[in-house]
Amino acid sequence: MLIGMRAQRHTRMLMIAVTLGLWAAPAFSVAADLGREKLEKVPPEEYPIYDRVVEAKFLTSQTRLVIIDRLTVGELRPDLPPPTWEFFTEFDFFAGKLQPETVTDFLFKTRRRSRLEARFNFGVRYQFASDGVLEEPMVFLAPVPAGLTRFDPTRIGVLGFSRVGFNAREDQAIVYVGDFRPDGSGAGFLVLLHRVGHEWKITDTEVLWVAREDE
Repeated sequence: MLIGMRAQRHTRMLMIAVTLGLWAAPAFSVAADLGREKLEKVPPEEYPIYDRVVEAKFLTSQTRLVIIDRLTVGELRPDLPPPTWEFFTEFDFFAGKLQPETVTDFLFKTRRRSRLEARFNFGVRYQFASDGVLEEPMVFLAPVPAGLTRFDPTRIGVLGFSRVGFNAREDQAIVYVGDFRPDGSGAGFLVLLHRVGHEWKITDTEVLWVAREDE
């Protein structure tokens, strides 16, 4: 059962650690006949945002592999259509810190799905999934940090990212990430970031929905 929006800010996000075993197709799975060859590729400047969100919100000492949906997500909740200006206005996300031009860019980019490429660099193995099926091979672009050696096979999930919205100066960014579990649980978040020099920092987090197995 989806729990309401506007949960407390800076909420500790659900952690993800996934295995090579079986897992269920996420709610945002795309039809197999979708012409992926015609999809726009996510540009390189958006991957540092994805990396920062994964590093800050999902990696734990138990994380050995991260599963990422190959196509970006357009819906911010499984039961709702793609977001609109009215949606952002009604809920006033981030209490006025979100610039209108950032929202405009975000809404424009999320009108259709794009294809993610092997440009992630958050220090843990990752693997893409398409239509609920794991792709091969696994991708590994950076050294595994010391300490990421423990393994918890009970934590199985898949991350779905939206495109990243920027302001004109490209020093503010917003992105959606959904954490979908095979038991039907999970959560969806809007993450606001700002750039300090060459580094992106997370400013705030909004919890958009939470689903729990026992509900």
